Amino acid sequence: MSAFVLVPGFWLGAWAWDTVAEPLRAAGHTVRPVTLTGLAERAAEGGPQVDLETHVADLTRLVTEEDLREVVLVAHSGGMGAVTGAADRVPERVRRVVYLDSGPLPNGATLAELNPGAVRQPVVDGWRLPMPTFEELAEAGASLAGLGPAERAHMRERATDQPAGTLHQPLRLTGAADRLPKTLVSCSFPLDQVRTLIAAGHPWFASLGGPEWDLLELPTGHWPMFSRPDATARVLAEVAAG
Repeated sequence: MSAFVLVPGFWLGAWAWDTVAEPLRAAGHTVRPVTLTGLAERAAEGGPQVDLETHVADLTRLVTEEDLREVVLVAHSGGMGAVTGAADRVPERVRRVVYLDSGPLPNGATLAELNPGAVRQPVVDGWRLPMPTFEELAEAGASLAGLGPAERAHMRERATDQPAGTLHQPLRLTGAADRLPKTLVSCSFPLDQVRTLIAAGHPWFASLGGPEWDLLELPTGHWPMFSRPDATARVLAEVAAG
């Protein structure tokens, strides 16, 4: 059995993984869905001091304090920054890094560079970035496939403002996690398109052509934990068993 640490994307908390965590736990896995500082039930901890390194520290602290080993570290969407950083800090505890409709954040890059649609939103109180409308998210390239009225209402009701500092602090990596096994689970990009971008040397995709990478496809929108939760759990279990 595996130890999953599930990291959500922008505006979401551990609650986003409820319907994915349940079947994984039923199968005997240890599952730790994460709420990062300043979000969901930890919204009161937010402030201008919260940056990407804060979220990296959240994950490394969880893994070390709970003495988790052989961890399958899962990043959805904007969770890529915290997950990439945490894998670099504690690679000896990580068995595999999984990017769910996401990807590794390169050394020196910021989440704002990968998510220009998010940073077009006005910042409130100098540090809070509200969730855009679904129309704005779609215009920014986030597929809404599989999100019906109930799923959209659930997300909107529970979403909290993202600490803007997490988008603008460059990630600093040592390279310690470069050789860890990694998996891309592409949901809103067909794998043929991903492979074309890798072959073309696209700066955000080129590294996915390395021997440490497996490429998988789960056709749905950008939020598979809401649009296809059972399939998401099955894919994660299969990746962990591989």
